[in-house]
Amino acid sequence: MTNRYDFIIIGAGHNGLVAAAYLARRGKKVLVLERRPIVGGTVVTESFGDGFSVDPVWAGGTLRPDIIRDLKLPLPAVKERPAFTSLLPDSNSLILYPDPAKAAESIRKFSQKDAARWPEFVRFMDKSARILDFVYYTLMPRLPKDFSLAEGYGLLELGLELRVAGRKDMLDFIRLLPMTAVEFLEEWFESGPLKAALASVAIHGQTLGVMSAGTGYTLLHNWLNRGGLSHVNVGKAGGTTQALANAVKSFGGEIRIDAEVSRIQVDTYTCKGVVLASGEEILADKVVSAVDPKRTFLDLVGAPNLPPEFVWKAQSIKMRGSVAKVHLLTEGNHGLPEGTVVVAPSIEYLEKAYDSAKYGEISEYPYLEITSVPIRESVTESVERSVVSIHFQFVPYKLKNGAWNDPSTSSGQAQRDTLKGIALNALTEHFPNLQSLITDYHVITPLDLETTYGLTEGDLNHGQLMLDQFLFMRPIPGWSNHKTPVDNLYLCGSGVHGGGGVSGAAGRNAARVVMKTG
Repeated sequence: MTNRYDFIIIGAGHNGLVAAAYLARRGKKVLVLERRPIVGGTVVTESFGDGFSVDPVWAGGTLRPDIIRDLKLPLPAVKERPAFTSLLPDSNSLILYPDPAKAAESIRKFSQKDAARWPEFVRFMDKSARILDFVYYTLMPRLPKDFSLAEGYGLLELGLELRVAGRKDMLDFIRLLPMTAVEFLEEWFESGPLKAALASVAIHGQTLGVMSAGTGYTLLHNWLNRGGLSHVNVGKAGGTTQALANAVKSFGGEIRIDAEVSRIQVDTYTCKGVVLASGEEILADKVVSAVDPKRTFLDLVGAPNLPPEFVWKAQSIKMRGSVAKVHLLTEGNHGLPEGTVVVAPSIEYLEKAYDSAKYGEISEYPYLEITSVPIRESVTESVERSVVSIHFQFVPYKLKNGAWNDPSTSSGQAQRDTLKGIALNALTEHFPNLQSLITDYHVITPLDLETTYGLTEGDLNHGQLMLDQFLFMRPIPGWSNHKTPVDNLYLCGSGVHGGGGVSGAAGRNAARVVMKTG
């Protein structure tokens, strides 16, 4: 069976669906191919048992406002952001409320000086996040090669945006990007618990320590995507991507599930279409891959169809996943507060947690980020039930001794039980009843993130957000404009500029590039 489309999108993750919706809205014949039986990629809500429905990968998130507006998505606006709570020794906690004045009251218990500086810090971060959002909206030209004035026009607009920000904020924004999170926060605050709580956001999803260069940038990146410190729309990830899928279909696009792409067809550096695992060939004028760049180039395109120097650069993309997820189904009052809760008591604690991953070991004292969602199956339900989701760092994809095993084996289950035990030990001091209230659980290892969710090496962002892999160097220096060495093949996933986390910016920008090329 042979079909022909204007565009084939590989992968129905949120970026792939965003790109597909924009293209279909322009009247193009669009086909989205998804290897799993559900759409959404990592932005999904799945069931792991009776009443056990969770967002398995991302605790929450929201698309960029312009995407929601452009595609007329029926997604509710965030009305009130929850608090961000850092658990400290001796059952203490630091609560950073979304209201700066209220947060300052909590900070005052640790430092009067820090409480006074908090409102200005929030103002600077919010303003810097708006600048970064504009950076992500700016299409990166192919620096340092093949620079064109047409592509560089966006940089001129970006320069004007920076100037409008004011000299001081502009310089502080530029300084922030290469700094370590610790260096940046020490310029603002003196309280150890406050600095650690904020620094934990900088390393969320990254295989970096709080003393690593560039974690100033990742702090700002995560602040932008979350809209602050806490996750929003927790437990509703599937609703976001289902709304996108509905938009694609409403514009005339097609979506096929259980349709794994095994190969991108290339003839003399020109993309012709794709071949499915079933053997079916589908032709297209252009193919847009939402799969990570490394897997797109090395597995789907294949090294023989790429320039040798480019192959080496693709092989050098740093993935380095070090995240696991522990999801608990509980019955009863576990005591966890609403919002986002972190185990990040000190800068030293966080850096030691990262040290374990550097040497291929699972951290015994990990950085944890916890969210909980109450279960309401009926208005008359009297038993208090909830799903507790634990983001566990650091758990290296590549273990020093051994490897991750399939969960169906006894050794694979033992590995998952170990992760669950470490996470619960870290929470017992604060929530002693939690373990006794667990009725079911599901653990996702870095290997599971790769095999189930298509994240190479378990990297949540399709490539580390590092100084040598951001802006015009993402995913590969000289190829930051969504184009590839293969004509008619483009990238739109989290591994390109604007990607990482949940926002849809990469998919939106890729659609803009593709539409400009016809």
